[in-house]
This record gives sequence, C-alpha cells and structure tokens, in this order.
Amino acid sequence: MDASFVALETRNSPMHIGSILIYNPETAPGGFVRFKDILGFFESRMKMSKTMRQRLVKVPFDLDYPYWIEDPDFDLEYHVRHIALPEPGDWRQLCIQAARIFARPLDLTRPPWEFTVIGGLDNIPGVTPGSYAMVTKVHHSAIDGKSGVDLMEVLHTLDPNAPPPSEPDTWKPERIPTGPELLGKSYMNAVTNPLKQLEVAAKAAPGLANAIKGLAAKDFSVSREMLAPRTRFNKVISSARVVEGRSVPLADIKAIRHAVPGAKVNDVFLAIVGGSMRKYLKAKDDLPEKTLTAMAPISVRSENEKGDMGNQVAAMIAQLGTHIEDPLERLEYVNSKTKNSKAMTDAMGARNMTEISKVSPALYMSLGARLYTSLGVANRMGPPFSTVVTNVPGPPVSIYSSGARLESMMGLLCLTDGLGLGHVVQSYVDEATISFTACRKLLPDPEFYAQCIEESFEEIRDAAKKAVQDGVKAKPVKNAKPAKKAAAKKAPAKRKPAAKKAAPKKAPAKRKTAAKKAPAKRTAAKKTTTARKAAQAAPRKTKAKK
Repeated sequence: MDASFVALETRNSPMHIGSILIYNPETAPGGFVRFKDILGFFESRMKMSKTMRQRLVKVPFDLDYPYWIEDPDFDLEYHVRHIALPEPGDWRQLCIQAARIFARPLDLTRPPWEFTVIGGLDNIPGVTPGSYAMVTKVHHSAIDGKSGVDLMEVLHTLDPNAPPPSEPDTWKPERIPTGPELLGKSYMNAVTNPLKQLEVAAKAAPGLANAIKGLAAKDFSVSREMLAPRTRFNKVISSARVVEGRSVPLADIKAIRHAVPGAKVNDVFLAIVGGSMRKYLKAKDDLPEKTLTAMAPISVRSENEKGDMGNQVAAMIAQLGTHIEDPLERLEYVNSKTKNSKAMTDAMGARNMTEISKVSPALYMSLGARLYTSLGVANRMGPPFSTVVTNVPGPPVSIYSSGARLESMMGLLCLTDGLGLGHVVQSYVDEATISFTACRKLLPDPEFYAQCIEESFEEIRDAAKKAVQDGVKAKPVKNAKPAKKAAAKKAPAKRKPAAKKAAPKKAPAKRKTAAKKAPAKRTAAKKTTTARKAAQAAPRKTKAKK
C-alpha cells in the first residue's frame, strides 16, 4: 500500500498529506518564537521518529517495491522552511499560500517531508497577533492519518516548558545501495512472492466465506447505491489546488447524533459533507439523482503498531445521502448505510483487505498507475467513489511546539485523477474542523464551497436541536427515494451563526478562520464581506451560484 502511493505520484498528483497548523507563541519563553528555536526544537526530537530521516530508494525498472534507508545526506534546514504573508496577512492569503505549497511535489531523493513556517498572520480574526502557521507535507507512503497523529506527538509536548529528550541519539546514516544490489533483492522477493500470495489467500479465505455467509443471511446487502454517479469532481485533475475549511464546536457535533438513535459522530460528519456537496452541485445544476458516495478510511493499526510509520488502513464506502433534502433524514440514511458497510467490512476482515495489497506485483502496479494517468481513464470511466472523507481524531488537550501552543489544525489531502475533491475531519480539544482539498480547475470557488459546509452544518444542528426539544426522532428512510425539489434558498445573511458563542458584534462581516481554538470567542461562520455579498446576490440568478 505504501508503494502504491509512490507509483501514483505524478506532477499533477503529488501523493502527500499534511495540515495547516496555527501556533500562539504567548506560552513560549519571552512570548516569542524565532525560526532557529523551531529548528533546534525539531533537531532535538528527530531521534523520536522512525521516518523523519529516512529516504526512498527505487529499484531499477520498478521490479520491486522501493526501500527505506537512513539518508546519508540528511539536512534539517532543507526540510524546514520559513516565509511570511504579505500585508494584510488575512485568512484567504494563508489558504492561497498553503495551496501553492501543497501543490508542489516532494523531492523523493530526500526524506519525503517538508514543513513551511509562515509568519505575518496579522489580520485573521480570532488569531492572536504574532502567531505563526506551519504547513506540513509528508508523503503518504510514509504515514497514514493515524501515524500522522503519532508524528504530531513526536514534534509536540504537553508542557510548553518541557526539556529536550535526554536519550542519546544513536541514529546512523546508511550507504545508498547500488543498482545491482537492489536488483538482487528484487529477484529474491520475486521468488518468494508466490508463497506470500498463497499465505495471504489462506488468511483471506475465512473472511471471504464469512462475507458470502453474511450476504446469504442478509446481515448486509450489496446494492447499486454503492456505485457512485459521475460528477464534475471525477475527472482528470490539474496541478493547481485550493484549500479551505470551517471549524465548529465539537459539542454540537456530539449533540447532533442524539437526534438519530444509533448515529455515530462519523455519521454526522458524513451527513454534513453530503449536505454541502448537495448544495454546491445543485447550485451548478449538476446534482445527480443518485446519492454520491465517499471512501472512508478505517485504521487497522494495532496497539503494538502505534509508533510504526507507513499505512495500516482499509476502507469502506459510505453513501452520503445527497439526494435527500431534509438533514435529519439524510443523517438517518447515512447511519443505516454505514452500518451496512461496516458489517460487510467486518465480515471480510479489514485487516485481510490490507494484507492483500502487500502481494501486488510492484511492476504491474506501477505500470497500471502510469497507464491510468497517461490515458486519461478518469474522464472515461465512472468513479469508484465520489469523494474521500477521512476522520482523524486529534489530541483532546492542548499541545505545544517550541513552547508555542497549537491553536488549531486543519487537514490537507492528496488528490488523483478521478478524485478532485477530498475532505479531512480533524478534532482538536473542543473544536472540529471540516476542511477540503480540491483541484482548482474542478472547484474554482473554494469560499462558496466552504459556505456550503457552514450552511449544511447549521441546518443539521438546528434541525437536531428542534427534534431533541420536541422529542421527535428522525423519520426512517426505507427506500431512500429522491427528495422533492427544495424550496427557495434563504439568504446566508439571515442564517444563525454556526456556533452560539458568536464573534464580537463589531466585526460581523469579517471571515473567521478554520484555524482557531476557542469557540467561546469565535464562530464557525467565517466569511469575507465580498463572499457574503456574492452569496446573497447569486441565488437571484442561479439559485446559489457564486
């Protein structure tokens, strides 16, 4: 699976994941953090990571998976950079700069990660003056969402005044193996691969039998609803990116799920994303009658693999209920479908699904990835799913880097042909951020889509609150018939703030950043004046088009 992300790497599809982190230096010594302080902090903690000083070595002709070696030319200052936003230093500028940084591929002849420290955040409401951001990029071959959180733990402390680790650094660089040496290793792996395939097949057989038995017993079902319809996001992508997001109180998300018996927090996030995609595509006259779907990664990492890098994930397909207008009916629908997908995944064994990927021949995998891209298959074939929604629980308490307190975190995602829009749901302390990464060609108006996320959250929050107050449960969705046409859309200006704890009244038109820690002072409704006016004016022409 790690190697598949290397095989999929192209100029238009750099296969790294990351985040936008915002730090408040008021907790650091002297209330100020210099760039050399950040370098020194990272250098003292490199020994705690298994991947930060490793680089990939590819086998000639892709006859085997790449190998990890300890980089003999490791240079920390290459991987940690420093820039500043131009004036006025607002949220939109930060998102644009982060998108540009994130669009550039990593140098795979070095350890595949880069951190860019960004200063000049002087005009972002809710962000303390003097704060700085950090855009992180780590190749997906090195980490998944879960090990990415482990890496965050390595580069942060629970105490702003924590001393450097006392353990000695025993790291040693390695010699880069020659081509003949790598070909020799690949030959041995090619000889043993059939035995590995038989072993995996033997392990997978009980899971397959359970899946057949569960299907016959109707423990779960396989329907055409699991096949995604085509949308504007399921085409060949460009190299340009846009990123945005909205933060909401985590308590609101937990409260929403009580409106639908049995619903999980992840179901709430899926229903919100389904509502936002429905709003966006309906505004573009591009909403399919059939529900859109999302690939939702599932971690299969065991406790003894907690510190291991690389990918230990399986996946399930979740229907988003984009054909349902009522938000609680959509949540009920999503909940019923995720139960079905989980039952199917459990029957087959999520771990077995991961193990199967370990015996895919590297050469065929690499050739297949290149042909898929070069032939533009994504423009001809239907997508396996409409989008990705990955839920990454973050730390429930404040953490610190170089003494500065992490105020907020917003996840970023890699894209491939056929997948032009991906979502990351990230929780931290008492907030949850729903962010997205998209191809700029396929989604040229990120602020409007962020507004759709905000409105989708507001609608399901208000509906859930009313249902709980009235003691009314959501109506079960049996056949998931398409909803009737929506009534005229309300102007965004009349909507209630996404968070009750609203921002100061003296600046209601300023956009709120997705990066913020204290919902008591800020709201999920973060718009610029221009975005608000455009959102109000557009429905008169195109129902919601911005």
